[in-house]
Amino acid sequence: MTTLTRTLTTVDRFGNWSADLPLRLFLAWEFFESGWEKFNGSNWFSGLQANFPFPFNVLPAELNWQLSMWAELVLPLLLLLGLGTRLASAGLMVVTVVAIAAVHWPAHWSSLAELAQGYAITDQGFGNFKLPLIYLVALLPLLLKGSGRLSLDHWISKRLHG
Repeated sequence: MTTLTRTLTTVDRFGNWSADLPLRLFLAWEFFESGWEKFNGSNWFSGLQANFPFPFNVLPAELNWQLSMWAELVLPLLLLLGLGTRLASAGLMVVTVVAIAAVHWPAHWSSLAELAQGYAITDQGFGNFKLPLIYLVALLPLLLKGSGRLSLDHWISKRLHG
């Protein structure tokens, strides 16, 4: 076995245990921080209520605020622990899609070139859906594959299935 093969085998073994961990840590921090800001702030959803997709557009703004805040506080903690990772990822994806529709999507666009201007981190009148899209892409592997071996999900699964 060559040195390169041994090195790659070691990296593979390490990756099997921990490849998802940076995603979980990054996403947990980002979403928890947003939830914490909502927890310590005041409800600004009433001005956006009409932009929310169904069924959130028919719910009261205060309920949407509470749902969003608690989802952004509790679900990141689950990601951090690797507990219910797929469910937590799905919930955070819903929060993100609603945020894109209500806040980050360009208000007016008539061509793909205009829409592409919204693929930005700052809003200069064209939307700013780049960062939430990055969150969706980062959540996708956790939704599809779960939290990996370094998680409570894995530990519980091993205990239940021997």
